[in-house]
Amino acid sequence: MLGVCYYPEQWEEPKWKEDAIRMSELGIKYVRIAEFAWSKLEPSEGDLQLDWLKRSIDTLSEEGLQVVLGTPTATPPIWLVNKYPSILPYDENGKVRGFGSRRHYSFSSSDYIRESERIVEIVAKEFGNHPAVAGWQTDNEYGCHDTILSWGSEDLKAFQRWLERKYSTPQKLNQAWGNVFWSMEVNSFEEITLPHMSVTEVNPAARLDFFRFSSDQVVAYNKMQVEILRKNSPGRFITHNFMGFFHDFDHFKVGEDLDLSSWDSYPIGFVEVFPFTEEERVKWARTSHPDVAPFHHDLYRGVGKGRWWVMEQQPGPVNWAPWNPIPLKGQIRLFTWEAFAHGAEVVSYFRWRQAPFAQEQMHAGLNLPDDSGWSQGGKEAQTVHFELQQLGELPPSSLAKVALVFDYDSSWSTRTQPQGKDFNYNVLTFRWYTAIRRLGLDVDFVPPGADLSGYSLILVPTMLHVSDDALRSFESTKGIVLFGPRSGSKTKHMSIPSNLPPGPLSQLIPFTVLEVSSLRPGLEETVVGGEMIPNGKVIKWRENVEIGEGTEVLATYEDEYPFFLQNDRYFYLTGWADESLLGSVFSFIAKKAEIETIQLPEGIRLRKRGQLTFAFNYGEENWSIPVTATLELGTPQIKRGELAAWK
Repeated sequence: MLGVCYYPEQWEEPKWKEDAIRMSELGIKYVRIAEFAWSKLEPSEGDLQLDWLKRSIDTLSEEGLQVVLGTPTATPPIWLVNKYPSILPYDENGKVRGFGSRRHYSFSSSDYIRESERIVEIVAKEFGNHPAVAGWQTDNEYGCHDTILSWGSEDLKAFQRWLERKYSTPQKLNQAWGNVFWSMEVNSFEEITLPHMSVTEVNPAARLDFFRFSSDQVVAYNKMQVEILRKNSPGRFITHNFMGFFHDFDHFKVGEDLDLSSWDSYPIGFVEVFPFTEEERVKWARTSHPDVAPFHHDLYRGVGKGRWWVMEQQPGPVNWAPWNPIPLKGQIRLFTWEAFAHGAEVVSYFRWRQAPFAQEQMHAGLNLPDDSGWSQGGKEAQTVHFELQQLGELPPSSLAKVALVFDYDSSWSTRTQPQGKDFNYNVLTFRWYTAIRRLGLDVDFVPPGADLSGYSLILVPTMLHVSDDALRSFESTKGIVLFGPRSGSKTKHMSIPSNLPPGPLSQLIPFTVLEVSSLRPGLEETVVGGEMIPNGKVIKWRENVEIGEGTEVLATYEDEYPFFLQNDRYFYLTGWADESLLGSVFSFIAKKAEIETIQLPEGIRLRKRGQLTFAFNYGEENWSIPVTATLELGTPQIKRGELAAWK
């Protein structure tokens, strides 16, 4: 089904009816509204103006549209900021981040938590049982504009309380953090300072705990809203719209309190913000990289426990990236169908009409800003509507053969102590994902410690701290498990394991890491593959290891230190393999897992949904589907920016 994001408060009321009629004609079923409307709902303290929102919901309902109502807490109004300046967040340099845009609050502000409870309850009580309200979105894009970590006095007090609950005594904290180093010991939790603005590097254990604390604050804030909505609006789903390539809090933990996850898909914009090479950015400028959107579709399907939406789908050029090209013609249709192929229940476009004012006036919508007609994205949404009618109900998604273990804690750990400037968890996981999908395989994302039964191959790009739950999960699976470099290299307190890395993983693959080397751009290590895999290159990171009893070496570096290790069904890479080498390793490991693969061109991706197989062409060359089949969509030869589906 299709949806759209709509802002009735931004348009004259006579437009609402016409908009609702045209939405219905376009095949729109769900309309998200009001997530930024606090100043219209309460222009001044206690002056509640809710009638306009009821009229807008009624107008949409009259045309058969269902509403996803956003809680308005992403945009506290000026009167609230003036009354409670303590709600404002602080950047890492201790400077206040003020009013004038959005997301100007700290998750640790007691005043803001109380005011959020109040406005959410007001809206939930007023509209929670309206027959057109199908569901709720909590807040909007937690963390957008780098707003998870805040460094003010409210955050310090909350961090101190969090640490006291975690460690109970300063002595235990000193021991966990290794505070004897550089005389960092404290005598009380009140002596704890925020881990920033020190002369040189702060204690990595403190920094990692601050990430964990900040994530827990988001989880608690979201749970507060969810509980209010469940109490006052029973029978409606609750979601949150997550973002792309953003790791500042644990999305799996937030997802535990939601009925389904959703995310905001801007694949072309993300090409400019992800650390692609300049060559890649030019290559994928108008189509996006073929794995940017699918990576997140699969991640948020996991976060949503199988249920997920695209809440905001890029409809054309955006406004917020360094460069904002017009998408290739047909690309919005491709993005929409690709989301459905990965299991989306709804794809909702952002936004209905391009706004001719304020910060996002250069951001496309389905309609041109003067209402003179559909944008290119609007025309392609029409096409998708007709195709959905033709295709009928889509089958449910099934379990993939491959699982990727995605670990937010490892993202925080590698950012806290990268050891190499370009060791980036975002990049490592994305490159692994790309390599496995180049083999035509579907992927499920799971958190550490998840049940891995049913998977033939489990990929762990890295997991610095291997918890007891994670270790049990790896021990109990019958599938092949491949670990990447740095796995098992830290304890939960960000120190080196007493038995040296890989710590607890040495129970699965007996070996010891003796030294590590981070490799600057231009430095490479040659891997001698032998009979197992072709020769290749390691970039960014390598480890010198000593193997233990039972561990087999499948490939080495030129200096004969091991690169590729195996013990029974467990495998380990001691370096960051480049694209070619990683592809060879994955072809080998998939064969070990008895998974059938197909080597795809760089710009082609496949995805199965039930009995349907979808193919998407991001590349410049036409591609012929590899089977003789009954086509449900498209043609046997897929042109650039087009797709096909067959049974």
